[in-house]
Amino acid sequence: MNAISSVSSISLSGMQAAQTRLQASAHNIANSATTGFHREEVVQQAAPAGGVDTRIERAAVPGDQMVADAVDQIAAKQAFMANLAVFKSSNNMLGALLDTKA
Repeated sequence: MNAISSVSSISLSGMQAAQTRLQASAHNIANSATTGFHREEVVQQAAPAGGVDTRIERAAVPGDQMVADAVDQIAAKQAFMANLAVFKSSNNMLGALLDTKA
C-alpha cells in the first residue's frame, strides 16, 4: 500500500468513527427521556494497519448525560471535517503525482 492510499484509508476510518460517534450521541439524546435507558458509548482504538477501530457499547448504568452527548456531537463534527480535509488533500496529491507521471 502506498503512502497516499494509506492516508486516504486512515482518514476514511476517522470519518467513519466520527459518524459513529455522532449517531450514538444523537441516539442518546433522542432516547434520554426513556425510563431505564442505557446510553450508547463509543469505544475507539488504534487499528493495527493504521486508522481507528470503533465499536458501540451499552453503558453499565442507566441515565442520560445530555451535556456530554451535546459536546460529543460537536467534537464528532470537527473530527469528521478534519479527516475530510486530509482525505481531500491526499486525493489532490495523488492527482498531482499522476499528472507528473503522465
